[in-house]
Amino acid sequence: MTEAPPRRRLVDLSPLREPAFGRLWIGGAISGIGAQLTVVAVGLQIFDMTGSTLAVGLVGGIALLPMIIAGLWGGVLADAFDRRRVLIVSSLVAWFATLGLVALSMADAATRGSEHAIPVWPFYIVTTIATVAATISGATRSAITPRILPQHLISRAAALNGISMGVQLTLGPALAGVLVATAGFSTTFAVDAVLFTAGFLGIVTLPALKPDGAAPRAGLQSLRDGLVFLRQAPNIRTSFLVDIVAMTFGRPFALLPAVAALAVGGGAITVGILTAAAALGTFLTSLFSGPVAHVHRYGVAIARSIMIYGGCVAMLGLVVAVMQTGWFGPVGESFAEVNIPALVIAAIAMAGTGASDEVSAIFRSTMMLTATPDAMQGRLQGIFTVVVAGGPRLGDLYVGILATAVGLWFPPLFGGLAIIALIAVIMRAQPSFRNYDARNPQP
Repeated sequence: MTEAPPRRRLVDLSPLREPAFGRLWIGGAISGIGAQLTVVAVGLQIFDMTGSTLAVGLVGGIALLPMIIAGLWGGVLADAFDRRRVLIVSSLVAWFATLGLVALSMADAATRGSEHAIPVWPFYIVTTIATVAATISGATRSAITPRILPQHLISRAAALNGISMGVQLTLGPALAGVLVATAGFSTTFAVDAVLFTAGFLGIVTLPALKPDGAAPRAGLQSLRDGLVFLRQAPNIRTSFLVDIVAMTFGRPFALLPAVAALAVGGGAITVGILTAAAALGTFLTSLFSGPVAHVHRYGVAIARSIMIYGGCVAMLGLVVAVMQTGWFGPVGESFAEVNIPALVIAAIAMAGTGASDEVSAIFRSTMMLTATPDAMQGRLQGIFTVVVAGGPRLGDLYVGILATAVGLWFPPLFGGLAIIALIAVIMRAQPSFRNYDARNPQP
């Protein structure tokens, strides 16, 4: 029998003592800083070129269908082939896409204002390629975890992954704001390309991770088998659904360039601060994640954390609505023209979204990894990756359309309240999810 883990407040570092996981985790944290830097810089680049929040939101909307296909097919590949090899190839594709962004930003800087200025659509193509590669990498990386760690360390590894993501989302956006403001877009993307090398070292030093037993043939039947399993897995299916609700109606990041320009002020630096605030919430939650080993009612924990998330998103929308009345004076894109009280409240709201989303993520990912058999991990992780990455892209499209049609304040305020209501309905309709007990994991 596995001994009960000791009571602790801080995160448990035991998974890092497993060499393969430790190298993968450290490399992923470093390269992820560059990836998040690029996510913010692409939004700033497109907003700088077009002045349109809808154009920024289209980054996610255009990539959505290719990302869905990549997630599903990437999961099939992860179950059919050596997961290390799949991760190497997909990571290299993402790196070449980053080099493409370097070239495009240099071309934009050289031709801006002339009759030969480049259009915005090449950025959509390159970011879509990067999204496809990152989706396949994400599905494969997650499917690797239960192969290189014992089951009792999975929830603690999920918390450590939250710390990694917190570091990425704290340093990446903050660095993006500073680099874009001081060195320009091409240098910002080039930094991502350099940081990639650390993550790649963590990947190439993994052991071979060929399928256990008879590998499923990579094809449509393998994908159908994964979907059949999901239909018979109500708890995992509901965990996907609640995350889609949260990310579709509560994804404020595509709004931030406009919020920084029109509501709070401060331009690129404010975008970096608000994005980093969300990451700080993620990081602190993961840092003090010791008690997760003693939580067993995963469904209840997930639902409550997502409701809190919705409340924080609504709080951000309220700040934007109040600031757009003009009662508190004008703001501008220079950081000297920022409204400090509004920035502080907005940052608190963003930190709350990061903290509550991380609680949900820890329990959702642990449920996924412990309740799914290894032979099905890749395909289910592919679907999971589509949900985790697809929800935010639906959210980007949602805020882009409604911010343009109604107002900048409407998508977060309405969306936050919608999240709270919808999660309450789902919990009432899904008793098995509400009663889920991690001591007896059932898909």
